Amino acid sequence: MGTVISLTVPAGGAIATGGRAGVADHELDAAVAAVERVFARLDESFSLYRPDSEASRLARGEHSLRAASAGMRDRYADAVGWRLMTEGAFSPERPDGVLDLSGLIKGYAIAQAGETLQSQGITDWCLNAGGDVLVMGSPVPGSGASWAAGVVDPQDRTALLSAFELGGPGARCALATSGSAERGDHIWTAGAGGAEFTQVSVAAADIVTADVLATAIVAGGTAMLHRATDGWEIDVLAVRRDGELLATPGFRA
Repeated sequence: MGTVISLTVPAGGAIATGGRAGVADHELDAAVAAVERVFARLDESFSLYRPDSEASRLARGEHSLRAASAGMRDRYADAVGWRLMTEGAFSPERPDGVLDLSGLIKGYAIAQAGETLQSQGITDWCLNAGGDVLVMGSPVPGSGASWAAGVVDPQDRTALLSAFELGGPGARCALATSGSAERGDHIWTAGAGGAEFTQVSVAAADIVTADVLATAIVAGGTAMLHRATDGWEIDVLAVRRDGELLATPGFRA
């Protein structure tokens, strides 16, 4: 997926099966390998940078969506659902009509990797894929302490705009950021003047919601920001092109 993926498991983290403390080296190696397989499998199917992927074959018109794999059709259905819920701010098609599920699939991959870690019995972890973060448990196992995720300043990549606490009872467990600071203007916007926001970070209970809504707000501007905060239990930090910040209470705190 052209991004760096990191997994953090704190010392003293527990293995749920059996309730024993500590993750052995071979258990951690197995968990890392399982996470790698999740991302590799989805990359093989959905990457438009791989000429041999199913997504690339669809883009070239070599076969139709009707003939695509169940996984491809399911993710397309998810994306269409998000297009309806965001009133078109999020779309599974590029302006040229090519199917492009990259706005959804990274979040989906992170979610699948998180389920894999849970199935391995690991109860405390932080998974970071290109700055999009999903956590479980605590960085200090058994303490109830939250993970701290930083939001980089798009005007100064060496500085942080904010930190957000993830995890803990009833808290947000996922944080995703979209914008043009790292990859340029790659998100399609409705207006002719380009994106209103250079960067949008969304914290939510799940990573797919956070990732999709961050992209949708960049694409849809202030109108979509209002729809998102009215319609979903999220926190948002949005950066306008002039550097002005818009933040919900969770980020302001």
